[in-house]
Amino acid sequence: MEEYVLEKGSSSLEELCRHFNVSMNTVRRDIADLVQRGHLKKVYGGVSAGIRPAAPLAIPISERYMRNDQAKQSIGQLAASLVHDDMSIFLDSGSTTMRILPYLSEKHNVTVITHSLMALYEAAKYPSLNVIALGGMYNWVTSSFVGATTLDELSKMAINLVFLASTGVTLERGLTNTTYFEVEVKQTVARQNKNLVLMADHTKFGHNALLTFCNFEDLYAVVTDQPLPESYLRVISHRGIKLLTPESGPEK
Repeated sequence: MEEYVLEKGSSSLEELCRHFNVSMNTVRRDIADLVQRGHLKKVYGGVSAGIRPAAPLAIPISERYMRNDQAKQSIGQLAASLVHDDMSIFLDSGSTTMRILPYLSEKHNVTVITHSLMALYEAAKYPSLNVIALGGMYNWVTSSFVGATTLDELSKMAINLVFLASTGVTLERGLTNTTYFEVEVKQTVARQNKNLVLMADHTKFGHNALLTFCNFEDLYAVVTDQPLPESYLRVISHRGIKLLTPESGPEK
């Protein structure tokens, strides 16, 4: 129903009843749920695809890109040491994950899968990389493609390494983000693949955003720019999670 309205731009409740062959009560209940989540907007006599902006804490990626620039470059270089020839990798949207791309150019037959427009633009600079673009609806806040098409394409793929970005990271809530459509992509790729790598600078740890998309304990590796607090180190040691920092150096 969500995809139908998004494709048409708007729809009356009666039209949705006819198209999906369901009762008016069913349509009202489903629409109320989608409106509450911020997916659709109620209008007189129906519903529209006027997607609300992300939560107020979601800062456009163009503004986030240059924040902690040196730390993000260091994280990108460290994360690249996890990637070997002939691997497929997923790059989450975010201002940190794309920093891995310059350090992959000397590797052989690496396939980059992403829904991030900025990552696609950056990956196009390196002819040695195989690049798969995930389609969908464009979200200007995250500069990424989201929605049913993106999720459907991801569901068909088995990926060697998944590089995730996060607005906040805590042991209690795990990896969190502010944008609902973006969280759907993160949850889908995290559910279907085992080797999940968090790329996050030190400012993300100890903070929560609205929506959880992955438990900290489920990570395969954490790549960051500064030593982590002892509480994180205990979980990392207990769960056998790889930790890459400038002090530890790259993966051997």
